[in-house]
Amino acid sequence: MDHFIQIYTTQAKAYHRAIAAEDVDGNLLPALENITELRGARVLDLGTGTGRLPLLLDGVAAQIVGLDLHWDMLQENHRQRKLNTGNWTLITGDMRALPLSTASFEVVTAGWAIGHLTGWYPDDWQKQIGRVLNEMHRVVTPGGAVIILETLSTGSLTPAPPSPGLAAYCQWLENDWGFTRHEIRTDYQFTSVEDAVAHTEFFFGPELSLAIRKNNWARLPEWTGIWGKQIKG
Repeated sequence: MDHFIQIYTTQAKAYHRAIAAEDVDGNLLPALENITELRGARVLDLGTGTGRLPLLLDGVAAQIVGLDLHWDMLQENHRQRKLNTGNWTLITGDMRALPLSTASFEVVTAGWAIGHLTGWYPDDWQKQIGRVLNEMHRVVTPGGAVIILETLSTGSLTPAPPSPGLAAYCQWLENDWGFTRHEIRTDYQFTSVEDAVAHTEFFFGPELSLAIRKNNWARLPEWTGIWGKQIKG
């Protein structure tokens, strides 16, 4: 089983404990708001995971629907919604074939999700990701926005896609699909160096743990890329 699929299907709670320490400076929401109007919008979040974007947008957007393929992630998302008295809808589905009506959301997001397809489908990732992008464009309203978020490295002081596959995909979004890239810091803040290792090694592996200890990083540097596209009305 793929490393990330194994985490998403069996370790959702550990995953959420890690991302709860992310974006310590609160850069993410302003960056999204610079791309499009979120207040009062109907938002669809693909690959919603344990609720990273719904938790961020709850109380800002008028409606949020989160979709994910992995039941364990949705269960943790449901738990986080209850703990935070959140108000959003969760559905199970494949982002390549959305069970949703055409032109039904002003904003469609996909956070840290689509890029996995470059690893899961190395021989035809453009076809698989193209299906997702076509679906995102189908369900967004004219005049709305499509927003994609992907990692641009964890444990690095400079932003860069962490694999050749992701690098090719990022360029493809810009050159073939007309997305505009924005880069922000979304550092993790942990209580100690050992806490940082304990909460990240299961996901990122021992190489990052070595860097955390070497650099004494209780604050773990991370870069996030945001690709935005306004849909013509």
